[in-house]
Amino acid sequence: MSDHAPDAVVGLDVGGTKTNATVLVEGGVFLVGGMLEVPSRVTEGPAAAIEAIREVFAAALSQTGVARSSVAAVGLDTPGPASAAGVISSRGATNFAQPEWWGFDFRAAVEGALGLPVTYLNDGNAAALYAHEQQFGNAAARHSSVAAIVGTGLGGGVVVDGEVVSGSSGMAGELGHVHIPMQGLLEADQPMPRCNCGFEGDLESVASLTGIRVNLLPYWLGRYPDHPLAALPIDAAAKQVRTYGEQGDEMALRIFAQQAMAIGRMFTIAANFTDPDAYFLGGGVVEAAPHFRDWFLGEVRAATVLREEQAAVAGFHVVSDLDMAGARGAAMAAWHGVRRR
Repeated sequence: MSDHAPDAVVGLDVGGTKTNATVLVEGGVFLVGGMLEVPSRVTEGPAAAIEAIREVFAAALSQTGVARSSVAAVGLDTPGPASAAGVISSRGATNFAQPEWWGFDFRAAVEGALGLPVTYLNDGNAAALYAHEQQFGNAAARHSSVAAIVGTGLGGGVVVDGEVVSGSSGMAGELGHVHIPMQGLLEADQPMPRCNCGFEGDLESVASLTGIRVNLLPYWLGRYPDHPLAALPIDAAAKQVRTYGEQGDEMALRIFAQQAMAIGRMFTIAANFTDPDAYFLGGGVVEAAPHFRDWFLGEVRAATVLREEQAAVAGFHVVSDLDMAGARGAAMAAWHGVRRR
């Protein structure tokens, strides 16, 4: 292991619509204070997406004044599923739907385009690593955590002794596809929720924007046929459920109560596998009005069944700086990788 710290690393967070960048230097200082992003162009295929990465990489160096020669490595994250080496699933993914993405070695392509070593994490793992290090600081290597990131899907990550658990094929930490008990969560006449991955009754089928649009909202509108959202197309209506929840709307709160219970049940499963020091929750559901965020986190905590000894030491926290957490977590992974060389 080298004791020499790199001068700088660049973190790149490639999403379905935007690619965000940051620069990390000695002392854990991020030189980019907010969002630095360009259109990700992933729907145009790999060549366009790589060009967008070149663009935002150059913009990050220009904005921070860091010389390219000072950059030791790049951290890259993308939505999954992808292998631990950064190869997009052979079946594609929500954000990489075109056949030219299937089985595409994204990490190697970025490494070739930038001429620098590239470390890869999926976006959920990157956000989980950032949350973990923000919470525990210099003691990060002595703690473990589990993070659930609620968005269009349900991302997540598991950190044990300060290290992201990636698994043999890179699919560890895909918490959205953990099957959870549905008894007592669903109403007696509520259909079993289905996930885009083909599973029934996994976490993402309930706790995600897609879960609201496909499974929860259609059912609850049947129970509340006069609700204002019933007059909207389902895609538009799903995006407004949180706003109604913040306003105390009964139907919206019942939807979010189901989501919170689902996440709590997943955390209960995690407690019996990893017994973490911390449970992190991120995503639009907690990037909301403080009263709603606190209510939702409280519902998740109440639905997480811990032993007395676990409850005495484990904390429940919100992922901070979530818009930047992916790029920052990717940069942290690259920094650690350089230090190990």
